[in-house]
Amino acid sequence: MNIIMKYFEYGHLTDPARMTSKMVFDLANEINLLVPDCAEKSAGLRKLLEAKDCFVRASLDQPR
Repeated sequence: MNIIMKYFEYGHLTDPARMTSKMVFDLANEINLLVPDCAEKSAGLRKLLEAKDCFVRASLDQPR
């Protein structure tokens, strides 16, 4: 398992951040399983993690 995957965990979050984070976790997990380990995979997962942080922050800014 790629060490970066721990940063995609979402169980500690509350909705709507949890729902948003879970979608990105599912994608990251699928990529981690299907793509061979290499520098490009690590770079891609880091960028996806950066995007997840943006998506989670955006979900928190939405009126409920």
